[in-house]
Amino acid sequence: MRLLRSTLASALFALLFAFAARAAEVPLVQGVGPIEITVSDLDRSVKFFTEVLTFRKVAETETMGEGYEHLQGVFGAHVRQATLALGDEQIQLTEYLAPRGLGRPETQRSNDRWFQHVAIIVSDMDAAYRRLREFKVEHASTAPQTLPAWNPNAGGISAFYFRDPDGHALEILHFPAGKGAQRWHRKDRMFLGIDHTAIVVHDTDLSLAFYRDLLGMKVAGGAENWGVEQERLNNVYGAHLRITSLTAGAGPSIELLEYLAPGDGRPYPADEHANDLIHWQTTLKTRDLDAAAKALRAARSPMVSGSAVQLPDRSLGFSKALIVRDPDGHAMEVVQE
Repeated sequence: MRLLRSTLASALFALLFAFAARAAEVPLVQGVGPIEITVSDLDRSVKFFTEVLTFRKVAETETMGEGYEHLQGVFGAHVRQATLALGDEQIQLTEYLAPRGLGRPETQRSNDRWFQHVAIIVSDMDAAYRRLREFKVEHASTAPQTLPAWNPNAGGISAFYFRDPDGHALEILHFPAGKGAQRWHRKDRMFLGIDHTAIVVHDTDLSLAFYRDLLGMKVAGGAENWGVEQERLNNVYGAHLRITSLTAGAGPSIELLEYLAPGDGRPYPADEHANDLIHWQTTLKTRDLDAAAKALRAARSPMVSGSAVQLPDRSLGFSKALIVRDPDGHAMEVVQE
């Protein structure tokens, strides 16, 4: 009965998304990024990303006020935020000076549905892993794993999961010849840029109704991965994943990770807020925020901001935004530049 209810709910949401999407003549989203991560100590996190992973700091802001409170859904919000770049991609690290949110969960698993990471492409996996060991980073994978040749889409790709000082999952990824974009085969530096951000989802088809059918993103590829290498990469025994990559024309892709097995991943906490340390949010760029807001409301997507928020200035890089949650609870910050 529970499975039937879940199936019916998924079908209903998919119909709502499709209905709302038909009203849009052009894709609602034209770009992805930066990826934002809530941290407990901005200076420590900036030091980690710049010294260990060779990001460069390009901006720092301090923000408070009613507009930002309504955008993030956090009353009394006062934040420091640093923007860091690696190649052409950016991340934003956000420390809440007030109010402080919940700390790092005692246990974290790669199949929990609040899981998210960014995949940093490296030119040499062995050298990159040695560098991470030199800085004594926390492992999330057993060690770097090379996916087997029997998997035509992923065979030969090597990857390793590790954690930042707050326990956020990160990935280094290396493409063999013939796989990945041409720019990921440069040899002039070790860390090249961000290929994608990955999120765990419960139902790929429901997520596609949101990202592809409603927001207008395009499916760029997919794979089904399993085996001991995948288990050791994700540190999840019996891991069997359906992986779907989505692009918006500019910026990193969004990768959907559906665990076909095991099915015990925990749902996104219903009471999660932007100042909690498990919080990530992905920036989606639109030319018409009002149209995006109308479509999202028509699809009954859970809105954090309530409505589009007009900010007093462009210190955050945009003037108008809203935050919405996808079908699994992942936060998406839709911005009009």
